[in-house]
Amino acid sequence: MRTNFPSPKADHSRASSLQKDFFQLKELEKLGPKMKGIVSQSVKEVVQSLVDDGLVQFDKIGSSNFFWSFPSQQGALVQNRLNAVQETQHSLKEQLAELRTAIAAEKAGRSESAERASALEKLSGLKKDLADMEEELQAYGACDPVKIQEKKRAVVLAKEAAIRWTDNYSCLKSHVLASSQVTAQDLRTYLEIGDDYEDFC
Repeated sequence: MRTNFPSPKADHSRASSLQKDFFQLKELEKLGPKMKGIVSQSVKEVVQSLVDDGLVQFDKIGSSNFFWSFPSQQGALVQNRLNAVQETQHSLKEQLAELRTAIAAEKAGRSESAERASALEKLSGLKKDLADMEEELQAYGACDPVKIQEKKRAVVLAKEAAIRWTDNYSCLKSHVLASSQVTAQDLRTYLEIGDDYEDFC
């Protein structure tokens, strides 16, 4: 397991011997400061990160936790990762080849011909006719029965609103003129009512 920590050359033999044994966390906390200069309080965190990375193996036997890291296991882990990458690469290469073949087939099927050129010209003409018809339809939109009905409804609503506000002005005028010394002209000026509003006099 010691190969997972930076090792001076002087500790190489000790590190090699540690790779062939099992350790409990307490043992590693004692060995860490002596052999690698790792603070004992941080050994647990370092070991856990190595376990998470798959570089150190871990198992619970009874009430004790054991850690180990054999060179053969590390080599197998690296080899498995390499195999997975190579399989993915091979699969992607096959997919790429299939796509290239499909693209080439599509291009071959779209070779220029008099029939294809005629079809494209006809399609272009139909698109232009459609655009002209849509433009003409918009020009006649004012005569659309649905739009006419919508405008009639809007006129009715506007008329109802005008009558409602006229009644409001009449009630306000009567109340103010009856309860104060304000004249109708002063009230008209205050409310910014133009002279063209004939109902207010």
